[in-house]
Amino acid sequence: MLAVIQITWWHWAAFIVFILIVLAIDLGIVNRRAHVIKFREALLWTTIWFCVAMLFALALRLLRGRQEALEFLTGYLIELSLSMDNVFVIALIFTFFRVPPQFQHRVLFWGILGALIMRGVMILAGSALIQRFQWTLYLFGAFLVFTGIKMLFADDDGIEPEKNPVIRLARKCFPVADGDHGEKFLIRVNARIMLTTLALVLLMVETTDLIFALDSIPAIFAVTTKPFIVFTSNVFAILGLRSLYFVLAGAIDYFRYLKIGLSVVLVFIGAKMLLDPHDHEPKWFQFEISTIVSLLVIAAILFTAILFSVAATQRERKAGRK
Repeated sequence: MLAVIQITWWHWAAFIVFILIVLAIDLGIVNRRAHVIKFREALLWTTIWFCVAMLFALALRLLRGRQEALEFLTGYLIELSLSMDNVFVIALIFTFFRVPPQFQHRVLFWGILGALIMRGVMILAGSALIQRFQWTLYLFGAFLVFTGIKMLFADDDGIEPEKNPVIRLARKCFPVADGDHGEKFLIRVNARIMLTTLALVLLMVETTDLIFALDSIPAIFAVTTKPFIVFTSNVFAILGLRSLYFVLAGAIDYFRYLKIGLSVVLVFIGAKMLLDPHDHEPKWFQFEISTIVSLLVIAAILFTAILFSVAATQRERKAGRK
């Protein structure tokens, strides 16, 4: 193994510049013209982003050691799995607003760019809070256990834009133009700037991601409190979300039990945070669950949920043919 290097602001800057270049190539070259993202294209980009994330984990293994590579992989798996639930909500939003398939990638691009900024701010704030008040890790743990149990029993009420405070505020501040205006978010009518329906969709996607980030970011702090690992694992999971949407949106029936699996994952992560002594003298009920064990448990929960989902769907389809 190479000598362990220290993470400096140069590494942060280089990583952010790399992401900005990739996003510029995405929108400026690869997806310059609006088009429908086919399954094969989406699967290709999902595979590419997964491979890039694995190469990054390998680089961490060589430059920072096995432990941080495992922390990155576990955080990446947590963020990616929780993002899958976000995918299905985004599908509902697009269906509700009847967003044409050729414009969905544009909404996801700008939505994910906003998500990266919001999550970056939340990660830095959370890391600073934990450094100053380490006991907040126990609050995060209790919050995740509560959220996981709530997710297990919550009903899906569908999409209700009129109840979204951001949408209500946008409607108060800007007039909204009716009709189809293509891929534009803003238009000018009689010297007035107006929002389009696509802009409202973008706001819905942004607020949805913000809500999901309230669960996912505390969850990764159960694995590591290193800001660079938390940020990079979030970024790779979010960047893969765009192509993952087009892979999974048409196969929602195959993931009917994923929500149950994700709720169990949140409860497990929350329990881990509550039981972990967090570098203090452990009390009688506390013990540390290693990163590799956490990775295997989370992967097993998700695999089981997907396996049962696929089996149930295939069983129903066979019964329907009879």
